[in-house]
This record gives sequence, structure tokens and C-alpha cells, in this order.
Amino acid sequence: MTIGFASRAAASGCALCTAGLLALAPATATARPGAGTDTRPPDAGATASAAPASLLYRSGTQVRPRAGAPEVPDLSARSWLVADARTGTVLAAHEAHRKLPPASTLKTLFALTLLPGLPGGVRHTVSPKELKGIGAGSSLVGVAEDHAYRVSDLWNGVFLSSGNDAVHVLSALNGGRRATVERMQAKARALGARDTRVKSPDGYDAPGQVSSAFDLAVFGRAGLRNPDFARYCARAEARFPGRDGGSYGILNTNRLLTGADGVKPYRGLVGIKNGYTSHAGHTLVAAARRDGRTLVVTVMNPRSGGTHAVYEEARSLLDWGFEAAGRVDPVGSLDALRPGTEAGAGVAAGPEARTVAAAAAGDGPRERPVAWTVAGAALLGAAAVALVLRLAFGPAPRD
Repeated sequence: MTIGFASRAAASGCALCTAGLLALAPATATARPGAGTDTRPPDAGATASAAPASLLYRSGTQVRPRAGAPEVPDLSARSWLVADARTGTVLAAHEAHRKLPPASTLKTLFALTLLPGLPGGVRHTVSPKELKGIGAGSSLVGVAEDHAYRVSDLWNGVFLSSGNDAVHVLSALNGGRRATVERMQAKARALGARDTRVKSPDGYDAPGQVSSAFDLAVFGRAGLRNPDFARYCARAEARFPGRDGGSYGILNTNRLLTGADGVKPYRGLVGIKNGYTSHAGHTLVAAARRDGRTLVVTVMNPRSGGTHAVYEEARSLLDWGFEAAGRVDPVGSLDALRPGTEAGAGVAAGPEARTVAAAAAGDGPRERPVAWTVAGAALLGAAAVALVLRLAFGPAPRD
């Protein structure tokens, strides 16, 4: 009986050894981008951490509808995305990481980068040098050299008139064009926007300058958390100082906000920024709030429907997003590539999101050092052997 008991105890000890080895073995089974792992959340309240980030790297339209979910609209845009601005959960996307020229939607990143360091009440007299190098055909608000402006006037020019002249002056206040581009690039990385390459702070077409629907949604969502950004991007009209000492009215070029040129304004819209160049086509980052929920959408380069297509396709995405809330499972998260594990809205990034971030930074999943694994297994094994001997032969005699 004693031998049999010892055998059972030995088996238990071996089981403990095995468990120790498994527990301490390197964790290399984390899903990789593109692996197509399906980690469906259990309910509609699931956090962004449950979303499989790899889906956003797949081509085509990505959506995970439940029973009764509305059908995703058929859009002509080369790339688009709709997400919950609070949680960062991506509800649906098409070619989310496709790198495309962003046009003036890149001004969202410009504002995110410079707004904190340029108080609106500061007055600045514009020098001729600050207005040099503005691209031909650029949108302008009417900044005049040797004229004094408040910084808040210049920001109105950026957000409402998409004024590249205002961008140039604010860039000069930030240390110049090169310093501004470098800071914008660093800000994009800090936000996890890894598709963006900044060459011109105003979004004017430049070789190699690209962003993506994913990145622009990241910028738009971050902007809504900045009170100054949120106030400027929601402003439909403002007064801008004129050269004669007076002022003139400027209207936000985001027609989905103002209803200009026959575009019906969208109920609950809170901004954010539109853009156009001949190379980029029409682009738009928009956000709307209804019934306590805020959605952010990106639409890049619709290929049919005329000059207003970008607004109508954004409208369709917002309508779908509000109707589909709670009826679709996430296809990704806007926090997926953000460095660290702390999500911007207080939602922790999941294991797959952390793996994607590591991969994008040139790092694989972190593994436990082999030495620690072996040492830990040895300790557990020794403890198991001691337990076997104690059970088989009783406690050791005391001195």
C-alpha cells in the first residue's frame, strides 16, 4: 500500500513538473497580423481589446455582422473606416491600411501637434518669409504679410478655410517647416498611426506623403479629446481680420457641417476636416454624435458620384454605424498599434493588438528568458520530488 501511495504521489509530482514547464514556457502562440484569428467578443458591450486587429490588414471590406445587422453600404471610395470614437472599436472598414495621399485631412495631425504649444491669444505679425513656398493652387484664408493676427485667427483659417497660408505662419512659429514635419511624424508614431509619412505640414501633394483611413480616424478621434481642436473643427463660420482693419466672414469648407452647395447637413455632426487635391481626390474625416454615442468615419477618394460623393458616402457610413451599433462584432481597434498597453479611451489593448504594435516596431512577441524558464521548472521539479518523498516515507526526523 505504501508503494502504491508513493507511486500515486510520484505521478502527482510529475504532473506538477509538467504544469510548471507549461506555465513557464515561452508564450509564442500569440496571433500574428494577417493570421485571421477570430476572437469574437461575447456580447455587444465587448471592449476594443476583443477585436482581431489583423482583419484591418486584409483587402476588401471587413465587417462581422450578427443576426439582424444592417447591410454595409456599397461605396466607391478607395478606402474607408467607421469606428466608435469613445472605445476605438472599428465597426467596419475597407482597405483600412491602404496608403493614400491625404490632402488637407493631414491638417488634423498638424493641429494635434501644434495646438498645445500655440495659445490662441498670442498676437503675431506675419513676415514675408513666412508666406514663401506656398504651393500653387493652395486653398488660402487671406493672411497678409506685415499684418498682426491672433493665433486663434490663424487656427480658424486652418480649420474653416483649410488655409495653407495660415499653416505656413503657424509652422514658422513652431520653428519652421522642417521642425514641424519632424514633430508631426513623431506625433503620428506616438498615436500608433504607422501608415502616415509627412512631407508637407499642410497636406499639399508631395512625393511620398501618404496616410490611411485608419490613421486619419486615429487623428480625428484624438482631436475630439482636445477641447481647442473640438471647438475649431465644429465651428461653421467665423470672422477673419482683413487688411484694412476690418474683418470678413469665412465659412467652413466641410459641407456636411454647413450644408453649403446643396449638401444636406448631417444631424449631430461635430466636424472634423475635409480635403482635396488633384492627386488625392476628395478626402474627409467626420464625426457625429447621437444618443450618447460618437462615431468617427474616414472616406478617401470616392471614384464616382461627383464632388459631393465624399460627403454622401460619409453620411451613409454614419447612418450605418449608428444603426449597426450593438449588431456587429469589432473588426479591429484604433488603439491596436499604439505603443504600450494603455488604450486612449481607457480600454487596454488586447494581446493581439500588442503583438501587432511590436511587429510594426520591428519587435516580435516578448518571450521569457530561457534561463528563467529552466530555473523555474527545476525549482518546481525539486518541490515535487520533496513532496513525493514526504508522502512516501513520512516527515524527516528532527535533530
